Amino acid sequence: MASNRTGVYPGTFDPITRGHLDIIRRGLKLVDRLVIGVGVNPGKDPMFSLEERAEMVRLETAGLANQDGGAIEVVPFDSLLMDFAVSVGAGIIVRGLRAVSDFEYEFQMAGMNQHLNPEIETVFLMADASLQPIASRLVKEIARYGGEIDDFVPPRVAEAIKQRVGEQAAD
Repeated sequence: MASNRTGVYPGTFDPITRGHLDIIRRGLKLVDRLVIGVGVNPGKDPMFSLEERAEMVRLETAGLANQDGGAIEVVPFDSLLMDFAVSVGAGIIVRGLRAVSDFEYEFQMAGMNQHLNPEIETVFLMADASLQPIASRLVKEIARYGGEIDDFVPPRVAEAIKQRVGEQAAD
């Protein structure tokens, strides 16, 4: 592996799920430094603020750096992904795929990103089969209807979601 290879794993992480953590663990095998870009997406109405999401990601990834000296950084961003990748010195974008529908969207995004900066490669990692159905949007929906979410997110995240759902119900 080339020294100082930096990758970016971008997402809204609203909330971070066990599927995200699987991609982070596996992405660390590809790079020396993985920057988890917690982004703003104007098309989504997040349950948690950008700062809350970044802090959740920091807490859940705090001990995941690989034994080969790999590092994780969590950085909030509100810009084009390719501009963010350049700003942190990344040469790789790591994306997770769950299903064919993910691939269609990600394929289009990878093509646009390659047009914006052909020096940065996109690498796709398939989600572990047991984690493929997990989506942040569905986790929030299940929680809003009182369903059990502990299999989909880490315990601290489950508690934060349940608390937020309770606050929203009280409003």
